[in-house]
Amino acid sequence: MQIDFNKNSDGLVPAIIQDATTKNVLMLGYMNQEALEKTQETQKVTFFSRTKQRLWTKGEESGNFLNLVDMQIDCDNDTLLVRVNPVGPTCHKGTDTCWAEKNVQEYGFLSTLEEVISSRKNDEENPDSYVASLFRKGINKIAQKVGEEAVETVIEAKDDNEELFLNESADLLFHYLILLQAKGYTLKDIEKVLIERH
Repeated sequence: MQIDFNKNSDGLVPAIIQDATTKNVLMLGYMNQEALEKTQETQKVTFFSRTKQRLWTKGEESGNFLNLVDMQIDCDNDTLLVRVNPVGPTCHKGTDTCWAEKNVQEYGFLSTLEEVISSRKNDEENPDSYVASLFRKGINKIAQKVGEEAVETVIEAKDDNEELFLNESADLLFHYLILLQAKGYTLKDIEKVLIERH
């Protein structure tokens, strides 16, 4: 990795810090050659602090270290992408990121759908919604619906109608998300099991 530390007069390059698991950007710091070498040696991200005018290992006072996973250099050889496993919040203000965002795993629209299902679980304003009615009927009815949708998905998988197969697959996934929440779990819990098996 050939980094151009001479591109800027202060000998520093930006280091974008990204959570290796969630892919969320946590913070931006600056490294010089010495900070880079210390990061590689200790496997804990170290910056050159422009305020303190010295090397600074993130977490040296708080214990909220950024454990190095890997690093990449950009196309101009003057910016680092540093993937980490953070220990605790990253920002000195106590937030997960320096933009005051939660550092949680997002699954795109599936995360939004999980939130909708959760909000409808005990929704007194919309008691007639399909999701609310399923939750009221209890775990046996929810599990039965997952079974029905699984069978319909298998049947459509054996045919050549892609639209029907995708629709049945969507129904299965939707009802499975309801079942997960009925049991007190989310996609994050399933992901954890899959990671442990990997």
